[in-house]
Amino acid sequence: MKKGYIVITLIICGIVALIFYRINANSKINRPKNAPRTANVMGVEGRILKAEKFAENLTLSGTLEANEEIELRSEVSGIVESINFEEGKKVSKGQVLFRVNDIELRAQLSKVKTAQQLASENQRRAKLLLDKQAISQEEFDVSNADFESARAESDLIAAQLSKTTVRAPFSGTIGLRSISEGTYVTPLTPIARLVNTNQLKLTFAIPDKYVSRMKVGTILTFTTSNSKEEHTATIYAIEPQVDIATRTLKMRAIAENKEGKLYPGTFANVTLPLETVDDALLVPTEALIPIQNGKKIFVVENGQAKDVEVETGARTDSSVRVLSGIKAGDTILTTGVMSLRNGTPVKVNLMNQAN
Repeated sequence: MKKGYIVITLIICGIVALIFYRINANSKINRPKNAPRTANVMGVEGRILKAEKFAENLTLSGTLEANEEIELRSEVSGIVESINFEEGKKVSKGQVLFRVNDIELRAQLSKVKTAQQLASENQRRAKLLLDKQAISQEEFDVSNADFESARAESDLIAAQLSKTTVRAPFSGTIGLRSISEGTYVTPLTPIARLVNTNQLKLTFAIPDKYVSRMKVGTILTFTTSNSKEEHTATIYAIEPQVDIATRTLKMRAIAENKEGKLYPGTFANVTLPLETVDDALLVPTEALIPIQNGKKIFVVENGQAKDVEVETGARTDSSVRVLSGIKAGDTILTTGVMSLRNGTPVKVNLMNQAN
């Protein structure tokens, strides 16, 4: 009986094995020769490349400076007689700001004026005597030199006297003063700071590789550290040489500040436009794979992944411009790229993208 059971069991196992063999053979016959196995197809996401407009910008940091700025001082020493400005207020060009006591200078001027008049009269008389040959040319020259010397001394004191009244050299805003009426000042004594903020200078530097693309008249935008409001400025001056130590080129732009929202000394975030391309190819940053001496991207070709070396250019927060290696219409893969190999069968789910 045992032998009978064993024989029956072996027959059943053989029949089952034969059935599985035939099913497997039939599936191989019915499947196309080059068809990929469904179990090995990788599901990935991708997008079809389209040419689009792209503005290449350079992001830099800069500093705002006053268009005009000076520290007011007196050119002559003396007691401050009057202060004619208010701290933090605007003043106009030519407005009197303060006066230094000028009593001594006026007295000196009066004295030299008298001496000048006397020297002038002596010179006139000497000229008459010279015409009559009553004196020598040498004597006339001496009297003429005395007159010229007296006149020069008078002009000198008059010039010093004019410096006792200090006027605003340009329109602007006066800062906090360091003196009071009655203070004895010298040319070394700081009085206050005068700043013109109707326009502000924006100073920044760019890497030397962008030097050839810079020109006067370029309009840029910037924001400040204390506000997200966007302002514009126009480049008006470029340094004639690159800084050897930093390999950067310094330049300066001018910005209007009629409303007084900008302050000198403020840090600025500068966005400098380099060029605008109408048919740029932009790919998501996650699609790029770094390789030795460059980068590569996977594209779809005949249902399989294919890696392509690319040359990249400028980038934004989420995209990178590709300069060569791919073309408009190519389907690039954006997910799972680190697991892909050349020839890997893929099933692509195309993602929506803005035109």
